[in-house]
Amino acid sequence: MKKVKKELIAQKLDLVIQKLINLDNPENEDKLKEGGEAVGFFQRDFGITEWDWPQGVGLYGLFKVMKYRKSDTYRDFLYDWFRRNITEGLPSRNINTTTPLLTLVELNEEYNDKEFETLCLDWADWLMNCIPRTKEGGFQHVTSANGDRQGVRLNENEMWIDTLFMTVLFLNKMGQKYNRQDWIDESLHQVLMHIKYLYDTHTGLFHHGWSFNRMDNFGGIFWCRGNSWFTLGILDYVEAFRGTLNSGVKTLILDTYKAQVKKLKELQGPGGLWHTVLTDPSSYEEVSGSAAIAAGIMKGIRMGILDDSYLECAQKAVRGILNNIDKDGTVLNVSGGTGMGYDAEHYKNIMIAPMAYGQSLTILALIAALELY
Repeated sequence: MKKVKKELIAQKLDLVIQKLINLDNPENEDKLKEGGEAVGFFQRDFGITEWDWPQGVGLYGLFKVMKYRKSDTYRDFLYDWFRRNITEGLPSRNINTTTPLLTLVELNEEYNDKEFETLCLDWADWLMNCIPRTKEGGFQHVTSANGDRQGVRLNENEMWIDTLFMTVLFLNKMGQKYNRQDWIDESLHQVLMHIKYLYDTHTGLFHHGWSFNRMDNFGGIFWCRGNSWFTLGILDYVEAFRGTLNSGVKTLILDTYKAQVKKLKELQGPGGLWHTVLTDPSSYEEVSGSAAIAAGIMKGIRMGILDDSYLECAQKAVRGILNNIDKDGTVLNVSGGTGMGYDAEHYKNIMIAPMAYGQSLTILALIAALELY
């Protein structure tokens, strides 16, 4: 398959970045609101201004652009974003509101802002000592309450695959930065716990969640974006160790990653993307999860973890992503916030709307393509 020209990828990347920075609520917000949570409508998820996971993933994408281009172009935007949110007051602490700190801990290496540092240190301590836990000490997937910035939704005794990206990456990064072996060890505990309870040995894919109350994986659905959090995040996690990760644990983690992407390669749609229910071709092809999967696969190739047989898969994915970027840089066919589902229909009925994480995960995929090509 002929490679996509780097010039086209770079051009599209700039469009997506500008749309992310200026992202606002969708024009059809009132209509989307009528569907409520059943279709993934959460007011906090729109735009780039709120402090929660969609925006946190967006910031992570911008910071990756800064590092890739060795440019300070977006540094002021990121600094001002954090300063404004801290000044105005932060929402409740939970799994999802941890996500912006993934960027802050690295951004602050340039600013050495004491308030930023104190926030990161205090939050890491909170994760160790205060966040609700499941049986066996898993991080309970506590999220923000819909419509209440200071409230939480406990999701009692539940672990979700999203937690690895939203929270565990940050805790490990803090452990590495401050030489806190207890923080590093806890991050490893969480990674292995999530693999233990969410990984499906028959397919190599991940279930969305596990309930210790129900003692099952809810509907047993293989959700695209859920799987993508592992595909994308786990290599960033391993990379953060800079070669110090225990070899046995590293082998287990990377074997899990390779088994997952082997199955994902088989499930790739004809348009280069993946269906929102990975094993259900009748479900729509979803771009944010597909972009994260593509970014994770391309990083695996670049790190030498995957062989060149995955190049065609990556190239098909890049073409599919580019075909879903509108003229103004809006990433199309992005699914809304998705709670735990008990059947495939739940995931297939989630609304489609422009989201900060859709822009950001596309940014990560396009950067990965530029690095690989």
